[in-house]
Amino acid sequence: MAEQAVREMMEGAMEKMRSMVDSNTVVGAPITTLDGTTLIPLSRLSFGFASGGSDTSASPAKPGIWGGGGAAVKAEPIGFLMTKDGGARMLPIQAPVFSTADRLLDMAPELLEKLEGYLDKYLKKNG
Repeated sequence: MAEQAVREMMEGAMEKMRSMVDSNTVVGAPITTLDGTTLIPLSRLSFGFASGGSDTSASPAKPGIWGGGGAAVKAEPIGFLMTKDGGARMLPIQAPVFSTADRLLDMAPELLEKLEGYLDKYLKKNG
């Protein structure tokens, strides 16, 4: 009997969590700008769940089944997926950069992409 009560309590809490979190929480509705760029908000979800109970039917002072549970969900925006002209790029939301080296590391993928574009143009022109 105690196992059934704890199971029902846990299932109820999990159902509440499912109702709070769906795919729209992780991947938001797309936003299209006037120039044709589409921004899709992305989030990171963290959640925790705990429950416990006790069967005190052997105790004459407080007989019965006692239990409790709780759950928490945290949604944290992490960035936007930007699509334009057939390409896609991740625009992260991040803490401020603290040093020049950090900034260079953050810019490295964009710089490599631009360098590749310049090399392609040069090779097509000078073949």
